[in-house]
Amino acid sequence: MKILMVGGGGREHALIRKLLESEKVEKVYCAPGNGGISCDAQCFSVGATDIDGMVSLAKELKVDCVFVAPDDPLAAGMVDAMEKEGIRAFGPRANAAIIESSKVFSKNLMKKYSIPTAGYEVFENSKDALSYIKEQNKYPVVIKADGLALGKGVIIAQNEAEAEDAVHTIMDDKKFGASGNKVVIEEFITGPEVSVLAFTDGKCVKPMVSSMDHKRAYDGDKGPNTGGMGTISPNPYYTPEIADRCMKEIFLPTIEAMNKEGRTFKGCLYFGLMLTADGPKVIEYNARFGDPETQVVLPRLKTPLCDIVDAVIDEKLSDLDIQWSDEACACVVMASGGYPGSYPKGIEIKGLDSKGQVEGACVFHAGTALEDGVFKTAGGRVLGVTALGTDLKEALKKAYAAVEKITFEGAHYRTDIGNK
Repeated sequence: MKILMVGGGGREHALIRKLLESEKVEKVYCAPGNGGISCDAQCFSVGATDIDGMVSLAKELKVDCVFVAPDDPLAAGMVDAMEKEGIRAFGPRANAAIIESSKVFSKNLMKKYSIPTAGYEVFENSKDALSYIKEQNKYPVVIKADGLALGKGVIIAQNEAEAEDAVHTIMDDKKFGASGNKVVIEEFITGPEVSVLAFTDGKCVKPMVSSMDHKRAYDGDKGPNTGGMGTISPNPYYTPEIADRCMKEIFLPTIEAMNKEGRTFKGCLYFGLMLTADGPKVIEYNARFGDPETQVVLPRLKTPLCDIVDAVIDEKLSDLDIQWSDEACACVVMASGGYPGSYPKGIEIKGLDSKGQVEGACVFHAGTALEDGVFKTAGGRVLGVTALGTDLKEALKKAYAAVEKITFEGAHYRTDIGNK
Protein backbone atom coordinates (compact mmCIF):
# COMPACT_ATOMS: atom_id res chain seq x y z
CA MET A 1 0.00 0.00 0.00
CA LYS A 2 1.01 3.57 -0.71
CA ILE A 3 -0.76 6.09 1.52
CA LEU A 4 -0.95 9.89 1.43
CA MET A 5 -1.39 11.49 4.88
CA VAL A 6 -2.99 14.93 4.89
CA GLY A 7 -1.78 17.24 7.68
CA GLY A 8 1.41 18.21 9.42
CA GLY A 9 1.19 17.88 13.22
CA GLY A 10 1.92 15.46 16.05
CA ARG A 11 -1.24 13.48 15.36
CA GLU A 12 -0.19 12.90 11.74
CA HIS A 13 3.32 11.88 12.83
CA ALA A 14 1.82 9.29 15.22
CA LEU A 15 -0.51 7.98 12.48
CA ILE A 16 2.37 7.70 9.99
CA ARG A 17 4.61 5.84 12.46
CA LYS A 18 1.79 3.39 13.21
CA LEU A 19 1.01 2.81 9.51
CA LEU A 20 4.69 2.12 8.77
CA GLU A 21 4.77 -0.69 11.36
CA SER A 22 2.91 -2.92 8.88
CA GLU A 23 4.76 -4.78 6.12
CA LYS A 24 1.74 -4.11 3.89
CA VAL A 25 2.57 -0.41 3.83
CA GLU A 26 5.27 0.21 1.25
CA LYS A 27 5.37 4.01 1.39
CA VAL A 28 3.73 6.89 3.23
CA TYR A 29 3.67 10.39 1.75
CA CYS A 30 2.60 13.47 3.70
CA ALA A 31 1.38 16.94 2.77
CA PRO A 32 2.39 19.37 4.07
CA GLY A 33 4.17 17.42 6.86
CA ASN A 34 6.84 18.90 9.13
CA GLY A 35 10.54 18.51 9.95
CA GLY A 36 10.16 15.34 12.01
CA ILE A 37 7.62 13.78 9.66
CA SER A 38 10.07 14.26 6.74
CA CYS A 39 12.34 11.64 8.41
CA ASP A 40 9.56 9.03 8.14
CA ALA A 41 7.58 10.08 5.05
CA GLN A 42 8.24 11.97 1.83
CA CYS A 43 6.68 15.41 2.28
CA PHE A 44 5.10 17.70 -0.30
CA SER A 45 4.30 21.39 0.15
CA VAL A 46 0.58 21.15 -0.59
CA GLY A 47 -1.59 22.88 2.03
CA ALA A 48 -3.86 20.64 4.12
CA THR A 49 -6.96 22.54 2.91
CA ASP A 50 -5.92 22.69 -0.78
CA ILE A 51 -8.46 20.16 -2.05
CA ASP A 52 -7.62 20.43 -5.77
CA GLY A 53 -3.89 20.32 -5.02
CA MET A 54 -4.30 17.26 -2.80
CA VAL A 55 -6.42 15.40 -5.40
CA SER A 56 -3.75 16.15 -8.06
CA LEU A 57 -0.98 14.94 -5.72
CA ALA A 58 -2.85 11.72 -4.90
CA LYS A 59 -3.25 11.01 -8.63
CA GLU A 60 0.36 11.88 -9.42
CA LEU A 61 1.68 9.58 -6.66
CA LYS A 62 -0.83 6.84 -7.61
CA VAL A 63 -1.63 6.22 -3.95
CA ASP A 64 -3.93 3.44 -2.75
CA CYS A 65 -5.49 5.58 -0.04
CA VAL A 66 -5.61 9.16 1.25
CA PHE A 67 -5.88 9.60 5.02
CA VAL A 68 -7.48 12.98 5.78
CA ALA A 69 -6.46 13.71 9.38
CA PRO A 70 -7.28 17.39 10.22
CA ASP A 71 -10.72 18.93 10.79
CA ASP A 72 -10.61 21.78 8.21
CA PRO A 73 -10.18 19.66 5.04
CA LEU A 74 -12.79 17.17 6.29
CA ALA A 75 -15.32 19.97 6.84
CA ALA A 76 -14.45 21.40 3.41
CA GLY A 77 -15.19 18.09 1.66
CA MET A 78 -11.77 16.63 0.83
CA VAL A 79 -13.01 13.05 1.26
CA ASP A 80 -15.95 13.77 -1.09
CA ALA A 81 -13.51 15.18 -3.68
CA MET A 82 -11.25 12.12 -3.47
CA GLU A 83 -14.16 9.69 -3.78
CA LYS A 84 -15.48 11.62 -6.80
CA GLU A 85 -12.15 10.93 -8.51
CA GLY A 86 -12.25 7.25 -7.55
CA ILE A 87 -9.57 7.61 -4.85
CA ARG A 88 -10.06 5.66 -1.61
CA ALA A 89 -10.07 8.01 1.38
CA PHE A 90 -10.27 7.60 5.16
CA GLY A 91 -12.39 10.15 6.99
CA PRO A 92 -16.00 11.37 7.01
CA ARG A 93 -17.60 13.22 4.10
CA ALA A 94 -18.39 16.92 4.65
CA ASN A 95 -22.05 16.26 5.51
CA ALA A 96 -20.91 14.03 8.41
CA ALA A 97 -17.89 16.13 9.45
CA ILE A 98 -20.45 18.83 10.40
CA ILE A 99 -20.74 16.98 13.73
CA GLU A 100 -17.50 18.83 14.61
CA SER A 101 -17.57 21.85 12.31
CA SER A 102 -20.87 23.12 13.77
CA LYS A 103 -21.42 22.97 17.52
CA VAL A 104 -24.99 24.17 16.90
CA PHE A 105 -25.58 21.13 14.68
CA SER A 106 -24.08 18.67 17.18
CA LYS A 107 -25.97 20.10 20.18
CA ASN A 108 -29.26 20.05 18.26
CA LEU A 109 -28.54 16.45 17.15
CA MET A 110 -28.04 15.40 20.78
CA LYS A 111 -31.22 17.15 21.88
CA LYS A 112 -33.27 15.57 19.06
CA TYR A 113 -32.01 12.02 19.75
CA SER A 114 -31.80 12.24 23.58
CA ILE A 115 -28.03 11.81 23.75
CA PRO A 116 -26.89 13.10 27.18
CA THR A 117 -25.22 16.53 27.06
CA ALA A 118 -25.22 19.82 28.98
CA GLY A 119 -28.25 22.15 28.65
CA TYR A 120 -27.72 24.97 26.13
CA GLU A 121 -29.16 27.76 23.98
CA VAL A 122 -27.99 29.07 20.59
CA PHE A 123 -27.58 32.77 19.71
CA GLU A 124 -26.89 34.66 16.49
CA ASN A 125 -26.01 38.06 17.97
CA SER A 126 -24.09 39.24 21.02
CA LYS A 127 -26.95 41.35 22.43
CA ASP A 128 -29.30 38.36 22.83
CA ALA A 129 -26.47 36.12 24.07
CA LEU A 130 -25.54 38.61 26.80
CA SER A 131 -29.16 39.20 27.83
CA TYR A 132 -29.58 35.43 28.28
CA ILE A 133 -26.37 35.09 30.32
CA LYS A 134 -27.38 37.97 32.61
CA GLU A 135 -30.88 36.56 32.98
CA GLN A 136 -29.55 33.09 33.93
CA ASN A 137 -26.95 34.62 36.26
CA LYS A 138 -25.23 31.23 36.73
CA TYR A 139 -21.45 31.05 36.73
CA PRO A 140 -19.21 29.56 35.52
CA VAL A 141 -20.89 29.53 32.08
CA VAL A 142 -19.53 27.91 28.92
CA ILE A 143 -19.42 29.97 25.71
CA LYS A 144 -18.62 28.13 22.46
CA ALA A 145 -18.01 29.47 18.95
CA ASP A 146 -20.16 27.47 16.52
CA GLY A 147 -17.42 26.62 14.02
CA LEU A 148 -13.86 25.31 14.00
CA ALA A 149 -11.38 27.37 16.02
CA LEU A 150 -8.20 25.26 16.36
CA GLY A 151 -9.57 23.74 19.58
CA LYS A 152 -9.61 27.17 21.22
CA GLY A 153 -13.20 28.32 20.58
CA VAL A 154 -14.49 27.36 24.02
CA ILE A 155 -14.35 29.90 26.86
CA ILE A 156 -15.39 29.15 30.44
CA ALA A 157 -16.42 32.49 31.98
CA GLN A 158 -16.27 32.72 35.79
CA ASN A 159 -18.37 35.89 36.08
CA GLU A 160 -20.42 38.41 34.09
CA ALA A 161 -17.41 40.50 33.06
CA GLU A 162 -15.59 37.45 31.65
CA ALA A 163 -18.77 36.29 29.88
CA GLU A 164 -19.24 39.72 28.30
CA ASP A 165 -15.62 39.76 27.16
CA ALA A 166 -15.92 36.21 25.70
CA VAL A 167 -19.11 36.95 23.76
CA HIS A 168 -17.67 40.20 22.31
CA THR A 169 -14.37 38.48 21.43
CA ILE A 170 -16.13 35.65 19.57
CA MET A 171 -19.13 37.42 18.01
CA ASP A 172 -18.13 41.07 17.54
CA ASP A 173 -14.32 41.04 17.27
CA LYS A 174 -14.56 37.78 15.24
CA LYS A 175 -11.43 36.33 16.84
CA PHE A 176 -12.26 33.00 15.16
CA GLY A 177 -13.68 34.53 11.98
CA ALA A 178 -16.99 33.22 10.67
CA SER A 179 -16.84 30.42 13.30
CA GLY A 180 -18.20 33.04 15.72
CA ASN A 181 -21.29 34.00 13.72
CA LYS A 182 -23.28 31.87 16.17
CA VAL A 183 -22.53 30.86 19.75
CA VAL A 184 -23.70 28.08 22.01
CA ILE A 185 -24.21 29.15 25.63
CA GLU A 186 -23.99 26.02 27.72
CA GLU A 187 -24.48 25.10 31.36
CA PHE A 188 -21.24 24.35 33.20
CA ILE A 189 -21.04 20.68 34.19
CA THR A 190 -18.38 19.02 36.33
CA GLY A 191 -16.66 15.68 36.68
CA PRO A 192 -13.62 13.87 35.29
CA GLU A 193 -13.12 14.34 31.55
CA VAL A 194 -12.55 11.38 29.23
CA SER A 195 -11.57 11.26 25.57
CA VAL A 196 -12.70 8.18 23.64
CA LEU A 197 -11.80 7.83 19.97
CA ALA A 198 -13.80 5.27 18.01
CA PHE A 199 -13.44 3.62 14.62
CA THR A 200 -16.73 3.43 12.75
CA ASP A 201 -17.81 2.41 9.25
CA GLY A 202 -21.29 3.87 9.75
CA LYS A 203 -22.73 0.55 10.94
CA CYS A 204 -20.35 -0.77 13.57
CA VAL A 205 -18.55 1.20 16.32
CA LYS A 206 -15.25 0.01 17.80
CA PRO A 207 -14.07 2.34 20.58
CA MET A 208 -10.32 2.66 21.11
CA VAL A 209 -8.66 2.67 24.54
CA SER A 210 -9.54 5.73 26.63
CA SER A 211 -7.33 8.76 27.30
CA MET A 212 -7.27 11.99 29.30
CA ASP A 213 -6.21 15.31 27.78
CA HIS A 214 -4.80 18.26 29.75
CA LYS A 215 -6.08 21.39 27.99
CA ARG A 216 -4.88 24.23 30.21
CA ALA A 217 -1.50 25.83 29.53
CA TYR A 218 -0.09 25.64 33.06
CA ASP A 219 0.27 23.24 35.98
CA GLY A 220 -2.79 22.73 38.16
CA ASP A 221 -5.11 23.25 35.16
CA LYS A 222 -4.42 26.98 35.23
CA GLY A 223 -4.12 29.46 32.38
CA PRO A 224 -5.73 29.62 28.94
CA ASN A 225 -7.13 26.69 26.96
CA THR A 226 -4.74 25.14 24.45
CA GLY A 227 -4.96 22.42 21.83
CA GLY A 228 -3.70 20.05 24.55
CA MET A 229 -0.55 20.04 26.73
CA GLY A 230 -0.33 16.30 27.34
CA THR A 231 -2.27 13.06 27.58
CA ILE A 232 -2.39 9.74 29.38
CA SER A 233 -3.95 6.39 28.47
CA PRO A 234 -5.87 4.62 29.89
CA ASN A 235 -8.05 7.18 31.65
CA PRO A 236 -8.27 5.92 35.27
CA TYR A 237 -11.86 7.18 35.65
CA TYR A 238 -13.18 5.25 32.63
CA THR A 239 -14.26 1.92 34.11
CA PRO A 240 -15.68 -1.04 32.12
CA GLU A 241 -19.13 -0.20 33.59
CA ILE A 242 -18.94 3.38 32.32
CA ALA A 243 -17.67 2.12 28.94
CA ASP A 244 -20.75 -0.13 28.62
CA ARG A 245 -23.03 2.76 29.50
CA CYS A 246 -21.33 5.06 26.98
CA MET A 247 -21.72 2.46 24.24
CA LYS A 248 -25.48 2.12 24.91
CA GLU A 249 -26.32 5.77 25.68
CA ILE A 250 -23.83 7.71 23.53
CA PHE A 251 -21.68 5.86 20.95
CA LEU A 252 -24.29 3.73 19.17
CA PRO A 253 -27.07 6.36 19.44
CA THR A 254 -24.76 8.95 17.82
CA ILE A 255 -23.96 6.71 14.83
CA GLU A 256 -27.66 5.82 14.47
CA ALA A 257 -28.67 9.51 14.73
CA MET A 258 -26.23 10.45 11.95
CA ASN A 259 -27.60 7.64 9.75
CA LYS A 260 -31.18 8.84 10.35
CA GLU A 261 -30.12 12.36 9.35
CA GLY A 262 -28.69 11.00 6.09
CA ARG A 263 -25.16 11.84 7.25
CA THR A 264 -23.51 8.41 7.64
CA PHE A 265 -20.23 8.84 9.50
CA LYS A 266 -17.21 6.76 8.42
CA GLY A 267 -13.78 7.27 9.93
CA CYS A 268 -12.67 8.14 13.44
CA LEU A 269 -15.26 9.79 15.70
CA TYR A 270 -13.94 11.42 18.86
CA PHE A 271 -16.16 11.62 21.93
CA GLY A 272 -15.18 14.25 24.49
CA LEU A 273 -17.03 13.12 27.62
CA MET A 274 -17.61 14.33 31.16
CA LEU A 275 -18.43 11.82 33.87
CA THR A 276 -20.99 13.83 35.86
CA ALA A 277 -22.94 12.82 38.96
CA ASP A 278 -25.86 12.14 36.55
CA GLY A 279 -23.77 9.87 34.34
CA PRO A 280 -21.57 10.39 31.25
CA LYS A 281 -22.40 13.39 29.03
CA VAL A 282 -20.99 14.56 25.71
CA ILE A 283 -18.97 17.80 25.89
CA GLU A 284 -17.97 17.71 22.22
CA TYR A 285 -17.54 15.56 19.13
CA ASN A 286 -14.56 15.67 16.80
CA ALA A 287 -14.76 14.21 13.31
CA ARG A 288 -11.20 12.88 13.44
CA PHE A 289 -8.37 11.61 15.63
CA GLY A 290 -7.72 13.93 18.58
CA ASP A 291 -4.41 15.67 19.11
CA PRO A 292 -2.58 14.83 21.42
CA GLU A 293 -4.86 11.85 22.31
CA THR A 294 -3.70 9.97 19.19
CA GLN A 295 -0.13 10.09 20.49
CA VAL A 296 -1.05 7.91 23.53
CA VAL A 297 -3.78 5.75 21.99
CA LEU A 298 -1.99 4.53 18.85
CA PRO A 299 1.18 3.28 20.58
CA ARG A 300 -1.14 0.81 22.39
CA LEU A 301 -2.71 -0.48 19.14
CA LYS A 302 -1.58 -4.00 18.19
CA THR A 303 -3.75 -4.55 15.08
CA PRO A 304 -2.21 -3.08 11.88
CA LEU A 305 -3.73 0.38 11.35
CA CYS A 306 -3.82 -0.15 7.57
CA ASP A 307 -6.16 -3.14 8.08
CA ILE A 308 -8.54 -0.96 10.12
CA VAL A 309 -8.43 1.81 7.49
CA ASP A 310 -9.43 -0.69 4.79
CA ALA A 311 -12.19 -2.21 6.96
CA VAL A 312 -13.70 1.24 7.65
CA ILE A 313 -13.64 2.28 3.98
CA ASP A 314 -15.09 -1.08 2.87
CA GLU A 315 -17.70 -1.10 5.68
CA LYS A 316 -16.34 -4.40 7.05
CA LEU A 317 -15.30 -3.20 10.50
CA SER A 318 -17.45 -5.81 12.27
CA ASP A 319 -15.21 -8.55 10.74
CA LEU A 320 -12.13 -7.17 12.48
CA ASP A 321 -10.97 -8.05 16.01
CA ILE A 322 -8.98 -4.98 17.12
CA GLN A 323 -6.33 -5.76 19.74
CA TRP A 324 -4.79 -3.36 22.30
CA SER A 325 -1.78 -3.54 24.59
CA ASP A 326 -2.35 -3.52 28.37
CA GLU A 327 0.50 -1.05 28.80
CA ALA A 328 -0.06 2.56 29.83
CA CYS A 329 1.10 5.48 27.70
CA ALA A 330 1.93 9.11 28.49
CA CYS A 331 2.62 12.11 26.26
CA VAL A 332 4.09 15.44 27.45
CA VAL A 333 3.81 18.33 25.00
CA MET A 334 6.79 20.66 24.74
CA ALA A 335 5.50 24.03 23.54
CA SER A 336 7.03 27.32 22.44
CA GLY A 337 7.29 30.06 25.07
CA GLY A 338 4.16 32.22 24.85
CA TYR A 339 1.87 29.48 23.48
CA PRO A 340 -1.19 29.59 23.13
CA GLY A 341 -0.56 33.31 22.55
CA SER A 342 2.12 34.62 20.18
CA TYR A 343 5.50 32.87 20.19
CA PRO A 344 8.81 32.98 18.29
CA LYS A 345 9.73 30.40 15.62
CA GLY A 346 13.00 29.13 14.18
CA ILE A 347 14.66 28.26 17.52
CA GLU A 348 17.11 25.35 17.40
CA ILE A 349 16.03 22.17 19.23
CA LYS A 350 18.84 20.25 20.91
CA GLY A 351 18.82 16.68 22.21
CA LEU A 352 17.16 15.00 19.22
CA ASP A 353 18.93 12.64 16.86
CA SER A 354 18.06 12.52 13.16
CA LYS A 355 15.02 10.33 13.84
CA GLY A 356 13.83 12.64 16.58
CA GLN A 357 14.00 9.92 19.23
CA VAL A 358 15.52 9.60 22.68
CA GLU A 359 16.17 6.42 24.61
CA GLY A 360 13.11 4.79 26.17
CA ALA A 361 10.65 7.14 24.52
CA CYS A 362 9.33 8.21 21.15
CA VAL A 363 9.05 11.82 20.03
CA PHE A 364 6.23 12.91 17.73
CA HIS A 365 6.95 16.18 15.94
CA ALA A 366 4.10 18.69 15.96
CA GLY A 367 5.61 22.06 15.02
CA THR A 368 9.15 21.55 13.71
CA ALA A 369 11.17 22.37 10.61
CA LEU A 370 14.35 20.59 9.46
CA GLU A 371 16.90 23.07 8.10
CA ASP A 372 20.35 21.83 7.01
CA GLY A 373 20.05 18.82 9.31
CA VAL A 374 18.99 20.95 12.29
CA PHE A 375 15.53 20.74 13.89
CA LYS A 376 13.97 24.13 14.63
CA THR A 377 10.68 25.20 16.21
CA ALA A 378 7.93 26.05 13.73
CA GLY A 379 4.72 26.05 15.78
CA GLY A 380 3.06 26.50 19.17
CA ARG A 381 3.10 22.87 20.18
CA VAL A 382 6.53 21.66 19.12
CA LEU A 383 6.98 18.06 20.29
CA GLY A 384 4.91 15.29 21.89
CA VAL A 385 7.33 13.30 24.04
CA THR A 386 5.72 9.91 24.54
CA ALA A 387 6.50 6.70 26.42
CA LEU A 388 4.89 3.32 27.15
CA GLY A 389 5.18 1.68 30.56
CA THR A 390 3.81 -1.27 32.51
CA ASP A 391 1.71 1.29 34.39
CA LEU A 392 1.02 5.02 34.24
CA LYS A 393 3.71 5.87 36.78
CA GLU A 394 6.41 4.17 34.69
CA ALA A 395 5.15 5.71 31.43
CA LEU A 396 5.20 9.22 32.95
CA LYS A 397 8.64 8.70 34.48
CA LYS A 398 10.06 7.69 31.08
CA ALA A 399 8.33 10.53 29.22
CA TYR A 400 9.59 13.18 31.65
CA ALA A 401 13.12 11.67 31.62
CA ALA A 402 13.05 12.12 27.84
CA VAL A 403 11.70 15.68 28.10
CA GLU A 404 14.69 16.61 30.27
CA LYS A 405 17.10 15.59 27.50
CA ILE A 406 15.49 17.91 24.95
CA THR A 407 16.04 21.66 25.07
CA PHE A 408 15.15 24.77 23.10
CA GLU A 409 15.03 28.39 24.23
CA GLY A 410 11.71 29.28 25.88
CA ALA A 411 10.51 25.66 25.97
CA HIS A 412 7.38 25.34 28.09
CA TYR A 413 5.69 22.17 29.32
CA ARG A 414 3.47 21.10 32.18
CA THR A 415 5.15 19.13 34.97
CA ASP A 416 1.91 17.61 36.29
CA ILE A 417 0.55 15.53 33.40
CA GLY A 418 -1.26 12.49 34.83
CA ASN A 419 -0.94 13.69 38.45
CA LYS A 420 -4.64 13.79 39.20
